[in-house]
Amino acid sequence: MSVPSASQRYVPVMAETLRGVDRDRLERSCSAREDSIRLGAGAQGLERAEVRFATCTFSPHRHDTYAIGITTAGVQTFRYRGSRHICLPGQLHFLYPDETHDGGPATDAGFAYRILYVEPELLRGALGDRPLPFVADPVQDGTPATRELEQLLGEMDGPVSDLGRHEAAAAIAAALVGLGGAEAEGPIDLAAVGRVRDYLRAHACEQTPASTLERIAGIDRYAIARNFRRAYGTSPDRYRAMRRLGLARTAIQSGVPLARAAADAGFADQSHMTRQFVRAYGLTPGRWARAVAGSARPSDG
Repeated sequence: MSVPSASQRYVPVMAETLRGVDRDRLERSCSAREDSIRLGAGAQGLERAEVRFATCTFSPHRHDTYAIGITTAGVQTFRYRGSRHICLPGQLHFLYPDETHDGGPATDAGFAYRILYVEPELLRGALGDRPLPFVADPVQDGTPATRELEQLLGEMDGPVSDLGRHEAAAAIAAALVGLGGAEAEGPIDLAAVGRVRDYLRAHACEQTPASTLERIAGIDRYAIARNFRRAYGTSPDRYRAMRRLGLARTAIQSGVPLARAAADAGFADQSHMTRQFVRAYGLTPGRWARAVAGSARPSDG
């Protein structure tokens, strides 16, 4: 029995992702009738989005999550790890955490895709003490091994229960391992770096010295750095910065002034927060807030 292709299983709708939208180019070259951004229902460690762009491009950016998407219309192109890639309708793309990438339409027809942002912590239980899988070729055709993953990408609006969240983690981990495998290295000291992660999450607004993390982990700072990156795909410092940005995003979306949001999240000042925000999401905090507010408005028709 033949397996239908991904493009046959998806209605051509929306694309790319809110993370990394170059809002300046959006305002200059895209009309509201052609382009849209919509956030799907998510859960802890899992975000979903669908977006359609006609001529907009995504400025280079990086985030500490996997970005796993499927092109649903048009042709998209993106630069990742020094090479330019093309992703056709029905094809999947897999971007490793903390890797800089951009994105845009490869033709005048524009492009669309659905995307999952997956925090490495969500996958740890399914992976055990293995390193995070790395998919060398970021563009992949759908296979039986990715069928459950494609189903996750096809369900944007339904609520995600706690059980469903763990089932999603298992499906994503299985697809990543099947496509990329894991590094041939020894086991990770998950207990040690887990304590570091928990501390950084709970104390994200504080300036924690390396000596404090050494006492918490029971291993030296260099072993912490090596094990943390293998376990979570980023450095402890970058992990803390992303937690601060998460706090700032929540505050900004709630209407808190930018300067206050920056101070409350532990940034030196608003400019410091803005620089970090652009590096992570590809747009300024103010324009991110307007983009999210715009996506919450009902569409015409």
